[in-house]
Amino acid sequence: MQTGKREKMLGRLWLLLVFVFLYLPIVALVVFSFTDSPVPNVWAGFSLRWYARLWEDEQLLQGLWRSLQLAACSATAATVLGTLAGVTLHHMRRHIGRSIYSALLRAPLVMPEVLVGLSLLLLLVSLQRAFGYPERGLLTIWIGHALIGLAYATVVIVARLRDLNPQLEEAAQDLGARPAQVFFLVILPNIGQALLAAWLLTFTVSLDDVVIASFLSGPGSTTMPMAIFSRARLGLDPTVNAMATVVIVVVAVAVGAASYLMAVRQRRHQAELSASSRT
Repeated sequence: MQTGKREKMLGRLWLLLVFVFLYLPIVALVVFSFTDSPVPNVWAGFSLRWYARLWEDEQLLQGLWRSLQLAACSATAATVLGTLAGVTLHHMRRHIGRSIYSALLRAPLVMPEVLVGLSLLLLLVSLQRAFGYPERGLLTIWIGHALIGLAYATVVIVARLRDLNPQLEEAAQDLGARPAQVFFLVILPNIGQALLAAWLLTFTVSLDDVVIASFLSGPGSTTMPMAIFSRARLGLDPTVNAMATVVIVVVAVAVGAASYLMAVRQRRHQAELSASSRT
């Protein structure tokens, strides 16, 4: 009994240390966003002046707005394409080329972003020379982020499809449902949580990216991570801390709301299953 208690205590202590390691830098960043010192890691009393300075910083605000737009559009495109790719892989269980297709879809996850960004840059430059389009800017950054997000979304959706009961599709087909009806009426409602998780994951990946955006950006398409990275070379001020705090709060609220909606949906689904089993 004592050995079991010690193992539990060590496990909890280790988990606590992991959480401290992960979240202590974020807490420190939020705390130093309220400092009165011009140095971002020196506490000199409580102040909100850096939030007021942030409101006047057009470069950071425009970069944040561009990043949010790109993240939303990239996450939507990646989720749609990842859903189609995941369903296709799910129905190719016995196909000889399934492992090859799966490896190709997951390749951007293991390749360095520098190589992905460079390859996309060379491709887009070749297309621009041949057809005069597209010019580097928000569109090309969106293409790059959607490519990376596609790999993440596919992994999440395929994992959910593996747990989906295949008898649901078979029953729908036996009742005369067409493939499109099976997809929209059976598959999509049952993987709704995975779709939301994939969207949030790809949204975060796009919002955080600086490498691919640096390769594919053009004039007037500076994103928030690019603006922060360029300022880091000359020295940061707590305005960046204030910007990061705003982003953290927005993302935390969005994730919390999504988690609540998924929990409510899961409880409702369990209640429907229990009610159907009683009848």
